[in-house]
Amino acid sequence: MKLKIVVLIKQVPDTRNVGKDAMKSDGTVNRAALPAIFNPEDLNALEMALYIKDIVSNVEVTAITMGPVRAAEVLREALYRGADKAVLITDRKFAGADTLATSYTLSLAIKKIGNVDLVIGGRQAIDGDTAQVGPQIAEKLNIPQVTYAEEVVKVTDKKIQIKRRLERGVEFVEVPFPCLVTVHGSAPPCRFKNAKRLMKYKKARTNSELQESDNKIVIENNLLIEEWSAADLEANVDMLGLSGSPTKVKKIDNVVLLQKESKIITSSEQEIQSLMQELSDEHIL
Repeated sequence: MKLKIVVLIKQVPDTRNVGKDAMKSDGTVNRAALPAIFNPEDLNALEMALYIKDIVSNVEVTAITMGPVRAAEVLREALYRGADKAVLITDRKFAGADTLATSYTLSLAIKKIGNVDLVIGGRQAIDGDTAQVGPQIAEKLNIPQVTYAEEVVKVTDKKIQIKRRLERGVEFVEVPFPCLVTVHGSAPPCRFKNAKRLMKYKKARTNSELQESDNKIVIENNLLIEEWSAADLEANVDMLGLSGSPTKVKKIDNVVLLQKESKIITSSEQEIQSLMQELSDEHIL
């Protein structure tokens, strides 16, 4: 029996340096104004999938992402680290999608792959922090879901046992396949890129990228990254992109914390009590 795993990954803007140009007038993120990185918790999710591949025989890991053509870079990173296949879901019709439109599109892609046993993704993306896409996909696929996953405890041919990281402790749950799992940032970090795989897959390209590349090398060495459009997914265009997104962002604030002054205190009870009183008076505590 082959265990088919799909890992949901995303190329996100680096929100550590959000400036005044971070948002467009329509309320969507101006991704061109920020450097792009691999969403951190999606790396945890990729590691969980690769760990299952390490401990279970006959596992196929497919990484998929939805975004512009440049998002293929995170797919290559996934291949460098151990993924078997990669799929880029790209189309101008997907632009401006909120979590509802995104989960609709990704659910269609998972259905197109077919017979998927396990879908794994990061708990949330740092460009939205909603943690909604994973659970929405599970609902659309009508499969059980486990959120806040931290560790794979056991895998059989019919089910998986997961340790969840909760606010006040941990929980162990068992769920049958097919299912969806979202991974917490406290899960093991992703393994490093493999040098041999990097040398092999650094020339992997999508069809759109082939327009600026040597397609002979890509095709001869089976390095073509699949690329699917809205038409390939047979999607309802009214449920894609901005038209399928009821969520609207009205405003974004860039909060910068500056250190104005510092105070050194000793461990004496009097000074500690004085500090506590000051923090209380300033409504910090």
